[in-house]
This record gives sequence, structure tokens and C-alpha cells, in this order.
Amino acid sequence: MRIRKLSLLLSGLALAAAAQAAPAADSDRWQLPVASKKLANGLTVLVSEDHSSPTVGVSVVYHVGMRLEPRNRTGFAHLFEHLMFQGTPTATKGVFNKVITSGGGRMNGSTRPDFTNYIETAPVSALESILWLEADRMKTLDFNAATLKNQQDVVKEEIRVNVKNSPYGGFMWIDIGQLAFQKWENNHDGYGSFEDLETANLDDVRAFHRDYYGPNNAVLSIAGDLTPAQGFALAEKYFGKIAARPVPKGTDFHEPLNTAEKRLEQSDALAQVPAIAAAWKMPDRGSADQAAMAVLGELLAGGDASRFYQGLVKGREIALNVSSLYGLTSPWEYAGPTLYTVFALYKPTSNADALLAAMDEEIAKVVEDGVSPAELKRIKTGLLAGWYNGLESFLSRADTLAKLQTLWGDANVVNKIPGWIEGVTSADLQRAAKTYLTRANRSVIDRKPVAAAKAEEKKQ
Repeated sequence: MRIRKLSLLLSGLALAAAAQAAPAADSDRWQLPVASKKLANGLTVLVSEDHSSPTVGVSVVYHVGMRLEPRNRTGFAHLFEHLMFQGTPTATKGVFNKVITSGGGRMNGSTRPDFTNYIETAPVSALESILWLEADRMKTLDFNAATLKNQQDVVKEEIRVNVKNSPYGGFMWIDIGQLAFQKWENNHDGYGSFEDLETANLDDVRAFHRDYYGPNNAVLSIAGDLTPAQGFALAEKYFGKIAARPVPKGTDFHEPLNTAEKRLEQSDALAQVPAIAAAWKMPDRGSADQAAMAVLGELLAGGDASRFYQGLVKGREIALNVSSLYGLTSPWEYAGPTLYTVFALYKPTSNADALLAAMDEEIAKVVEDGVSPAELKRIKTGLLAGWYNGLESFLSRADTLAKLQTLWGDANVVNKIPGWIEGVTSADLQRAAKTYLTRANRSVIDRKPVAAAKAEEKKQ
């Protein structure tokens, strides 16, 4: 995840726009400029023209992530993301980083269940260099045993730091998915097991690049100081001659909602207080309930004003904090099954059952009483302000457009989401809460410090 400073001016404009009494019609709402073109080789190119700064943001999103990695190669999509920064026969190791950072630019990459993205931002004068580098590593990589071994070790160390040697690890986004989902594509550890990472070989790497890193499985998005004509011409210049490659047919990831609650207890040698992760399967992408769940999630666990924080932390004083997440992405950026997960640390004098009962009470209030116009307006205002603020930086804008194009097949969803948020009613929230936030659709992990877990064992 990337954090940036947000413009106070844009925040004010977004808040003012969102606070209007009546929902704005699409024709009246601010529209992000989006131009699209598909090259002959299948590469989709997006350009969002904005001359407010002599800079650009670039995102290349490949339609492959943890769900599509090979069986017995858990974590391979993530490993491959690392390998993409290790050089090519033309631009050897270190060149990519040097070219971009020496010109004042920044770069990053990440792996998610349904996509892998590579992003850069720099002065517009560096755009051609960035595109040349991205096209170069789309063609091929420097496949060698030394680099593979090095990056296997890097990923393993990352897992040690972020999961194995960290309090609570990734139980609220790794373990909870393993518990909630049935299909391997959805429930395996996409971060990777050491055994699977170590057995990956050069043939695996070559095949993965060949199968998933062709232009016809990618979206190139550029936002900033250029026109669509300039962006399309540069895309054709640097990517146009890369041949399309066959992409393996994906499997069916779909899963229905769960029909019985799933519970799991874990011990944690590094944790000081117990914690809980409660997760519910979300509606399918594109469902009429998707926007309602985005608003409902914010209502329940979106900060200190949320129902769960006020009810569990401030009111009943059984939880120490409350936060929420939508899988590893957002309520808009998923293609297969994902979860709405609430994560909370709770007091040792309480227990998971008390915490869940309190959550159920707050959910029942929504189902039975709905949400007042004032509270609903506040939630929508915050979501809209966050959405528009997230599009402020050219880097985030380019990346959002590329991901929406990849997952929805339409980057203009960026201009539809505000209307979907504004259109959510109290009845929609009642329906979503009654349908998805049920005990039967819930998966729960109760994570306890080792000392507490041993004490409970002695009592039994």
C-alpha cells in the first residue's frame, strides 16, 4: 500500500460536492478524462490527460495474481513480481532503478489475487525512458539461476519479517482466507510457503512470463502531462511490435456464500493481547449489492465514528481498536471471491464470543432500523472524498484506471463509482446486512497470546 499527502483544496472540493442534498446526475458530476485504445497486439492503452503538473504516472497491470499461480507454487506470482525488477538481457540488473530514480522518479510493484501492477511516476521528460523499460521487460527477462535464488531468499525474508516474526502476522488477510474459502485458487497462501518457493525453477519462471506477461494480458495506463494522441503514439512506438502470446484459460473461481459459521483458534508467541478476525464473503464484482457493501463496511468499521468503534471500543469497552479491510484490495478492485474482514484487538478480560455478539447487535440494528439520512450522508461524503482524493496523484490515477480496466473491462468505471455510492439507500444497507453479514456466512479466527492459550488449556 502507498500513502501520500492529500491536497486540502481537493478534499474541500470533494466534500462540498458530496454534501449536496440530491445525488448529482452523471452529466453534472466531475468526470475524470479517460481515453482508451487497443493496439493490434492486444495491449489496452489508457491516457488521462492533465496538464496541472509537468509529471506523469505510469501503471502496467498484468491480469495475473495469486489465484492463477501454479499449484504447488504458492507465492509464485509474488516471487515473479520481484524478478521483474532484476533486469533483462538489454537493461541489466540495476538499470531500471537507476534510470527512473536518477531522474527524480519513483517506482513500485505489488501482487494481489487478480492482478500484478508495476507503477512509476516521474517528470514527463522521463516518460519515453519509462515506457522503453516497461516494454523491454515485457519482451523477456534475464532468466538465470543466481537471480532466482537471490529473489527466493528475498521473498522468504519478507515473509519472516511481515508474517512469521511479527505479532498477529497476516492472520487477518492470509489465514482468514484459508478458513473462509473452499477452492484452492482462493484459499491458498499467496505470500508463499518456503517449500514451494524453494522448488520453483527457471522453467517455471520462463513459462510464467511467456503465459501471463504478454501485451494481450496487460493494460498500460498513463496519467498526466500529455494528450491521448501522444500517449497512444508512444505506446505504439515501444510496445506495438511485441507479439501477442496465448494466455492459459482460467479456472472457475466462483464460490457461493457460506452456509455455516467457521471458527478457528490460534496461538501467537509475539502478541501481547488477543485479537479477532471476523470475515464475511462479499457479493460478486458487479453485483447490485457491491456498492451497498462498500458503504456498509464504512458505516460499521470505517474509523472512530463507526458503529463498531463506538459500540465495542467506546461503549461496551471490550475491544481496544477496530479496523476493516476488503481482501488485499478495495471494495472495487477484485474479480473473484473476496472478504469483508473486521480485525480487532480485544481486552484479555473479554473473549471472542462477547466481541462477536456485540458485532451482531450492531448489524441487527442496521437490519431492523436502517440508517438515518444524516448518518448515511456522512458515510457517503467520506467515501466520495476518499475516492476523489485517491485520484489526485497521477501515479494513483494511472494505477486505478489500469486496475479497473483489467478487472471490469472498462476504465470508465472510475466515473461510475461515485454515482453508485450516492445511489445507496438505507434499504440497500438493510438488504446487504441481512444477506451477507450473517453468522452462517461468517468465518472467525481468535488469535490469543501463547500464555493465555496455555492458561485456557489448563482450565479444560
